[in-house]
Amino acid sequence: MVELGDRRYPIHIGSNLLDRAGELLRPLLARPHTAIVTDETVASLHHQRLAASLAASGIGARLIVVPAGEQSKSFACLEQVCDGLLEAGIERRDHVIALGGGVIGDLAGFASAILRRGVRFIQIPTTLLAQVDSSVGGKTGINAGAGKNLIGAFHQPDMVLADTTLLDTLPAREFRAGYAEVVKYGLLGDAPFFHWLEEHHRAIASADGPERRRAIASCCRAKAEIVAEDEFETGRRALLNLGHTFGHALEAATGYSQRLIHGEGVAIGMAQAFRFSERLGLCAPGTAEKVTAHLSAAGLPTSLAQIDGPLPDAAGLVRFMRQDKKAVAGKLTFILVRDIGEAFISRDVEDAAVEAFLAEELAER
Repeated sequence: MVELGDRRYPIHIGSNLLDRAGELLRPLLARPHTAIVTDETVASLHHQRLAASLAASGIGARLIVVPAGEQSKSFACLEQVCDGLLEAGIERRDHVIALGGGVIGDLAGFASAILRRGVRFIQIPTTLLAQVDSSVGGKTGINAGAGKNLIGAFHQPDMVLADTTLLDTLPAREFRAGYAEVVKYGLLGDAPFFHWLEEHHRAIASADGPERRRAIASCCRAKAEIVAEDEFETGRRALLNLGHTFGHALEAATGYSQRLIHGEGVAIGMAQAFRFSERLGLCAPGTAEKVTAHLSAAGLPTSLAQIDGPLPDAAGLVRFMRQDKKAVAGKLTFILVRDIGEAFISRDVEDAAVEAFLAEELAER
């Protein structure tokens, strides 16, 4: 449960929940009418099951499908979704269903935030990344040429329905990328969870089971606690961006392409956050190596050398970082660490130190 006063909402986590979607959603709906926003890949895999479940509860649903991939977080796709929702007759009291990964949740959530000055929505995340992170907390948005998620709104869902069996349909690369966000919760504030992941990450990846459900629930519980304290990211919620300042810059530098998908950027970014913290003398030597060892064991990249193709120089990467939403008065905000499970917010890092660090990282490619 995410506790936001009278806007509290539940997170359901379990196997085969998609078949119960109509039963779970029906009490929320002002009328038995909704629209499902999804992408081409997810539609082919899961739409029929969701539509059948809704129909069994007497709920009609209009389907709106966009291309799969980060490129759909664009003005063009936002317009397509909004037009589709209006054609479907979605009213202010109605609900939009976001069926998909983080891209669909962000896109459909943002469309819901601005349509008729705000309609309601429900998250049905279909990727590990979305189930443990992006579906919870109300961040919605699209990308701009200058950077990731720079156009958006805070708009909380009325429910999150995380069917863990859906993750068995994910390509291995997508699952690994989502696992980076699982590791993040251990690294930023829960060292025992990180050490548990070291022992159980193979079970989490292998099949739906108690380890997978425990990992997802642990992440959602941690995020719900932080969001309840700091809904609009004016303070502690920024900790959830561990690895993202570096990672988002790398995503922008690679054109939001398959060269580097989001979770891979986060994995490299977290490894860099630990290496940078060591360089600044904030944590003990060898701490970063423990982190990179686990990320590598899970099949995730941890260095710039693992990104195919050209990258900007250090100054160019810093320019991408300057578009970070957490920047204050032109100063970059970094999530740095004192140890595994001990992240903190820093707003006094000099650009020269960041640029020198990145130059060293690039020199190792």
